Amino acid sequence: MLAIFPVSAASAQETAPVASSSPAPTVSNATPATAADVEALRQQVQSLTETVKALQEQVKDQQAALEKANLTGESGLPQNPELPPIAGAENSPAPGASTPPRFPTEDTSVVSSTTAPAISGTPALGSFPTTDTSVVTSTPETISSTGAGASLTQPITIAGGGKNYMNISFDGLFALAYSSATDLDHIEVGDHDPQQRGFNARNIELALDGAVDPYFEGFANIVFKLDNDNETEVEVEEAFMQTTNLPFNLQLKGGQFFAAFGRLNPVHPHAWDFADAPLVSGLFLGPDGLRGVGAQISWTLPLPWYSQLIFAGQNGRGGTGFSFRNPGDDGIFFDRVTTDREARGLQDFVWIPRWENSVDLSPTQVVLAGVSGAFGSNETGANSRTQIYGGDLFYKWKSSHAEGGFPFVKWQTEAMYRHFEAGRGVDQSFPVAETFHDWGMYSQVLWGFKKGWVAGIRGDYLHMTDSKFTDDDERQTRSRISANLTWYPTEFSKLRLQYNHDFLEENFFLSDREVDSLFLQFEFILGAHGAHKF
Repeated sequence: MLAIFPVSAASAQETAPVASSSPAPTVSNATPATAADVEALRQQVQSLTETVKALQEQVKDQQAALEKANLTGESGLPQNPELPPIAGAENSPAPGASTPPRFPTEDTSVVSSTTAPAISGTPALGSFPTTDTSVVTSTPETISSTGAGASLTQPITIAGGGKNYMNISFDGLFALAYSSATDLDHIEVGDHDPQQRGFNARNIELALDGAVDPYFEGFANIVFKLDNDNETEVEVEEAFMQTTNLPFNLQLKGGQFFAAFGRLNPVHPHAWDFADAPLVSGLFLGPDGLRGVGAQISWTLPLPWYSQLIFAGQNGRGGTGFSFRNPGDDGIFFDRVTTDREARGLQDFVWIPRWENSVDLSPTQVVLAGVSGAFGSNETGANSRTQIYGGDLFYKWKSSHAEGGFPFVKWQTEAMYRHFEAGRGVDQSFPVAETFHDWGMYSQVLWGFKKGWVAGIRGDYLHMTDSKFTDDDERQTRSRISANLTWYPTEFSKLRLQYNHDFLEENFFLSDREVDSLFLQFEFILGAHGAHKF
């Protein structure tokens, strides 16, 4: 019909002058148009004009309906669509015919389109805020020193539109180490600690986090490590999802995750205040920390202060279940040939309860205290059990005139007790069964004396039950004093110098010795790493 309209209009313009011209005779083979023919053409033009008006009204109605239903972005229409001009319309006698206006590109139905997601530092409108302090390490007011006006803490975001997004960051943590001991891998108890003289790359981390949908958010941390032979090891440190909006202050978590035991265990190594793990953490919870595949439920109690109950169950198997179903190195743990069995029931899982409370002593002071436990079986005997109890205390003072969080003082201490039933191993091959009552603690103070500068000191002590039957260098009572100085040029880089002095006490098999170690640690972050729990 739109194609017929310009042809008919043109015919009407050519025919009308013929009917109104002088009656002078002309020589033509065509039959002269009569007044009835002209009137018929005018009626056809008027009918076509009314049809075009009706079509334009239908288009406007459909556009309004799509905008109201917020479906414009999903309809596949371009952001600035224009109705195609009708040929000959300007010559048409139809008055008032005009091209409809453009779609508004600032409308949320277009901006948050799922068909053309924006890949930028922030998600499209309607998605979860990625600059919230619960997601990124600092607030979006942190502006680049280059004066570009962009936030340094903007994460590298892949936005899917609507209610989902994903942040990506990359963290490289390296250390240059010297030690008076050649066996630095035995002196340092954490798998992410410096393990050899010279350069170390023990924690290179790819971190992903984001909103799965309106009900769940997901987190993943993939760690790459270089061993002393420069061979690459890969581990899935964490990969879990957790709920976002359960009633009654409840939250569920499932997947591979660090157990909520104490203060330090759930924290990734790049966020530690020292270059290495405390002795009690590495030798009770394991070099890789206590973590595993499982599920966790937490409940924030309806109290005037912050109080939370946490309960988790994990497989507790392998090196990440160090004091539990751990087959040990080459099938040996505490000199026993381990059983390395499958779970027989709920008693073979590791169960981890925690209760923590936090109180603001004043507008500038806060204290947090918690108690934790971990209970499960171990692999040194058919019915051997392990129990670990822990208590932790954290205090922080921050000046009311703080600039970028400085100055501040933090004091953190943890104590643990382990009741370890060491069986006789496979086929009762070890001469005796023993029960070890081990305990230890650490305490550290950090002073942020100037913006970007932090000084720290830490003391460790670990008491291991002496055994006349267990020839294991991990069963040696020892202590350590550490001091460090850290400089943060920005929140995306770090330089740390640390000194350790270790005292290893004599036992039935091992002689005493002292070890001095010096570490220079350096770190960089690409993207904004997700904030860790306070």
